[in-house]
Amino acid sequence: MATVENHLIELLPRKDRARLLTLCEPFELLLAAVLCEPGQATSHVYFPLQGFISLVVMVEGSPGVEVGMVGREGMLGAQLALGVTTVPVHALVQGAGSAWRIEAAAFRVELARSPSLQRHLNRYLYVLMAQQAASAACLRFHLIGPRLARWLLMSQDRAHSNSFHLTHQFLAYMLGVRRVGITAAAGALQRGGLIDYHRGDMVVLDRGGLELAACGCYAADQRAYADLMH
Repeated sequence: MATVENHLIELLPRKDRARLLTLCEPFELLLAAVLCEPGQATSHVYFPLQGFISLVVMVEGSPGVEVGMVGREGMLGAQLALGVTTVPVHALVQGAGSAWRIEAAAFRVELARSPSLQRHLNRYLYVLMAQQAASAACLRFHLIGPRLARWLLMSQDRAHSNSFHLTHQFLAYMLGVRRVGITAAAGALQRGGLIDYHRGDMVVLDRGGLELAACGCYAADQRAYADLMH
């Protein structure tokens, strides 16, 4: 059986896990690739192994804003657990890597066959709801600096590395602010010795310091996942 590197799949009983993996095909997550658009029918579900995906809400007249993130802790396409085939968000690869991909029809058959898969996806949907609610409140009430620290911690968790590549434009897109705001916030974190950022290459130098700089939404996200996904 293939090595499992996705936490949702790892949680399944051995037989259910083996059966699900027979449906999987390897898929490369290419940076900035769009995996699905709002209103489309779900064609595939994705279980990231490395790399991560941004869940973005698109608003007319604006570039959109990120409301959630999916890495190896979860999956893209969890709405199928609710019997809903329509895609609710714009899904954009934020960190390149690899994933397992399954056709939606085959996944729905397996979902009906595996109570354990249904149970874990129901819990994961709650975690996503909590993450998206926190993101909405964070966008409204928290300053750019703490929000940027939170976002960098979330990215590092899913990149499984102290370094990853991103641009000011991409950061501004994800946080829903102008580039000048990102420049100022990233500069402050860099002067504080928490990160090093040069020409799109981000290095986290002080993880503990970044956690202290982040708003409380990051810790709340971590608690929600730890409490439910085991």
